[in-house]
Amino acid sequence: MNISESTWSGPGWTLTVSGTAVTVVRPEGTMTVTATAARQLTVRRKWFHCSLYDQGHLVLRLHGISRAGSASLERALFRLSLDPAIDAAVSWHDSVARVFLGAKTHQRWVPRETLDLLLASRPPQGLLARVRAVGLEGTLTAEERDALVFLDADLARAAASVNDAVMESELVSRREFFDTIEKTPLTDEQARAVICFDSRVQVLAAAGSGKTSLMVARGAYAVTRGLVAPERILLLAFNRDAASELQERVEARFAAAGIDPTGVRASTFHSFGLEVIGRATGVKPRLASWLDRGDGVEMIERIVDERRDRDPQFRRRWDLYRLLFARAPVDIEEHEPDGWDPDKKENGYRTFGGDVVRSHGERLIADFLYLNGVTYEYERPYLHTVADSSHSQYRPDFYYPEIDVWHEHWALDRDGNPPSSFRNYAESMQWKRAIHAKNGTTLIETTFAGVLWGDGLTRLARDLTRRGVTLDWNPDRVQRDERAEPMKHEELCRLVRTFMSHVKSSSWDKDAIERRLDGDLHRLAGFKSRLFLQLYWTIAADWERRLADEKAVDFEDMLVQAADYLESGRVDFGYELILVDEFQDASRARARLVRGLLAKPGRYLLAVGDDWQSINRFAGADLSVMTEFSQWFGEGTQLALTTTFRCPQTICDVASHFVSKNPKQFRKSMHSARTEPGVPVDVLRSDNPAATLARYLEILSECVANGSVPVSHSGTITVDVLGRYHFERSVLPRVVPASLDVTFRTVHAAKGLEADYVVVLGMVSGIYGFPSTATDDPVVQLAMPVPDTYEHAEERRLFYVALTRARRAVTLITDPNRMSPFVVELIADHQVTVDGHTSWHDAGATASSEGGELAPVQVCPGCEKGTLVERSGRYGKFLGCSTFPRCTYTKALRPEMPTPRSR
Repeated sequence: MNISESTWSGPGWTLTVSGTAVTVVRPEGTMTVTATAARQLTVRRKWFHCSLYDQGHLVLRLHGISRAGSASLERALFRLSLDPAIDAAVSWHDSVARVFLGAKTHQRWVPRETLDLLLASRPPQGLLARVRAVGLEGTLTAEERDALVFLDADLARAAASVNDAVMESELVSRREFFDTIEKTPLTDEQARAVICFDSRVQVLAAAGSGKTSLMVARGAYAVTRGLVAPERILLLAFNRDAASELQERVEARFAAAGIDPTGVRASTFHSFGLEVIGRATGVKPRLASWLDRGDGVEMIERIVDERRDRDPQFRRRWDLYRLLFARAPVDIEEHEPDGWDPDKKENGYRTFGGDVVRSHGERLIADFLYLNGVTYEYERPYLHTVADSSHSQYRPDFYYPEIDVWHEHWALDRDGNPPSSFRNYAESMQWKRAIHAKNGTTLIETTFAGVLWGDGLTRLARDLTRRGVTLDWNPDRVQRDERAEPMKHEELCRLVRTFMSHVKSSSWDKDAIERRLDGDLHRLAGFKSRLFLQLYWTIAADWERRLADEKAVDFEDMLVQAADYLESGRVDFGYELILVDEFQDASRARARLVRGLLAKPGRYLLAVGDDWQSINRFAGADLSVMTEFSQWFGEGTQLALTTTFRCPQTICDVASHFVSKNPKQFRKSMHSARTEPGVPVDVLRSDNPAATLARYLEILSECVANGSVPVSHSGTITVDVLGRYHFERSVLPRVVPASLDVTFRTVHAAKGLEADYVVVLGMVSGIYGFPSTATDDPVVQLAMPVPDTYEHAEERRLFYVALTRARRAVTLITDPNRMSPFVVELIADHQVTVDGHTSWHDAGATASSEGGELAPVQVCPGCEKGTLVERSGRYGKFLGCSTFPRCTYTKALRPEMPTPRSR
């Protein structure tokens, strides 16, 4: 019996519950309560009657009804109260069913935007459980029960099931399209990325995986399926060449497929941003003239030079930061010595004055003293003999003979703690202080934290001056040790420009940076950062004045303004499908611009990029835009193109294994489309890279001539010689061997390009090595919303880019005595061959065979960052770490062992 149409009776009354009303018939008349009002009724049972109440007020008392009758009446009224919720569930279920049926019928993707709308309209869940709890499940129709079951279902999974069906159907029914839209058929991964028409799609594209083909095919698919009109499609690229290539490919491939490309637009972010501002304001702005010729670093150099000429205070701050603080680490635990004291047989840190000191902090003090012309002696034995059974003769850090004053620089952090490896440091400090007190000698004290973050240098200068020392600051004072390299003027200018790009892209001002220093980046708060910020804000003000004088904008301001207009709705170009290339290079300003284009409903984003190739931090690129995609643009789908058409599997394995160690990057695989695995990545050891490169090219040319290396259709072999720096171009031979097309490029310039063979020069350690240690000033973290703190993070990605330019083989040239830590890591991971056969197995010789056989590489067990090389000492030859003096590990040289040597 359907309880919604039940009847109860007793002495003098009859009560009927239907889906529309509760009706009570009594001798004195009939009372009808509408279903809406009846849903507020509650039942209170007594021994021989029950009562109906409406929000606490008695409505009706029914005599003679049994307890079972009262219970069934209560259930009926409860069922009546649930009717609106059940009806809503049925209606919502019908809406979802229509959406899903339409998707299947018309083979249309159910995008996240539609899913979110359905989720937002879903009635409260758990209704079926409430029905079951009072035993009313039997009163439900089949339609109602299905609706209540579906109400608790995982709607996202249900939509995914529909989309899976659409995907499989489209792959079959549109196979001809996927096979012909590009010159070669799309891979399964590419085709699936084209079909997946979610509101937000992020595609992680491995190097050489055909991302341009994907973007072209995506646009063509949208037009042919009637999803988006051609004039509603915008492709965004990061430079003119990439935008031109996209436009040409769209027009050529659309035409080949019989699709009208009219209206499809490819543009750079900068060009589009200028157009946005022009449409919003009626006046299209002009980029600053100096940005037409470069990235702005030259203008920073000009501003700095002019400031230094007219502003003595700025000049002093600039020189102070560049010479003393730029290389100073912020972590007291960091210890990478670069010098060796032959008398003490200890490693340490080189100073301008020629001493080798024990710590970064002591180096900063020593260089400060030297640049001020202060005479000092480092670790001179104390005036009095104080050695005892527990202590050797005391040697304070510094002694000032002109004033007979001693100076201790304590290795203490902000909390007054020494490095974790130090033992009994506090007791040693007390002993040294007691020595001076006992003997009446004068002691000056400084600390690592006080100098780096506080006013330690100011106090030291005041103490010395008060005692009669004259400080004569001369930043141009000739260094006694030329290998004690400070940051170069040009490097600091580039650091300032990088900082500016990130600050402006994030729309941060002084207060915002101060909040960061007071918050998560409090560890950077103090003198070093304040000194840099004083310089930066002065330079930034001059930069802004020059922009105002020219009535121009820079890249960052233009993108931020354009984003403001799009986000506010002041202008809307009506683009419905946004395709973004090289998304790993997006700045926060570019991300905001894209987000502004998506502000209205019915907008679709496909962003293609590879976080492993994010190498443009200096230009404002912020990897967190890619790694935090959903926070920026909303939930969507992440796909991957893992198949590369460029590299053989050996290069894929080496490159991906190396770069994927950074846990902040996406985990993904990389597979070659080729069936043959390819030859190993080879390392050539040589202290004469020019001769080694020349011999390499000669052998390759000979192999082309004898047919062991096949040529391309042009009859030549392309070889890209890649360097970390422009100056490495000088290594190229003046005469290129026959059949070879040899080009030098920096690794940054090689991004997006490829060659048959790749040779990477300069795989050595040092400031101008690979990795470069000149790019890691922690102050940049103040301008980056999500700092990338993994060691050499961007340099590792840059090396990945270098490796993945090759279609056939990669060769790395390194100096055996200062091998790059990247090469050492590859050797330790058994990822490469060393001085073995190169990419032409049947050549009968290798580029490394000249000059005699070299011993196998032994990775240093002491630090695992260097290799063991032959050295000579007082007792003859031995093996020592190539990173010496950072690592002092040594090993006896067995007589029968071939000695590692350079050519």
